[in-house]
Amino acid sequence: MSRHPAVAASAAATRSGPGRLLIAVYALFAVAATARSAVQIATRFNEAPVAYLLSAFAAVVYVVATAGLARGSRASRRIATVSCVVELTGVLVVGAISLAAPELFPDATVWSAFGSGYVFIPLVLPVLGLLWLRHTSPGRLARSHR
Repeated sequence: MSRHPAVAASAAATRSGPGRLLIAVYALFAVAATARSAVQIATRFNEAPVAYLLSAFAAVVYVVATAGLARGSRASRRIATVSCVVELTGVLVVGAISLAAPELFPDATVWSAFGSGYVFIPLVLPVLGLLWLRHTSPGRLARSHR
């Protein structure tokens, strides 16, 4: 079964140029967040279980977003979109709570203080992901090639 030309072009566009950089940054965050949360959960879980579980959740979101962006199919683009929305929501909610009630987070998560420990990349990354997915959407690409 062949794909519609606009869908094929969208998949290729998602993984090209700036898309490659976006995927690389997501992959880097997936590895970093997974490693950090695994070490924290294995060695100090009782110190800050909520923070460490949130970091593990963030790691899963980064892995799923990376895979969705890298694959570029229609279904994986939807998965990447949902992942970016979940990520942005997490960064905003956890960021706000970590500043308003820091006692709830005895240790930082990836998303604490809106990702300030990671130069705010966790706050910017889902926005860039959503913008890139919109920019490379099959409908948008089909309209631009008319």
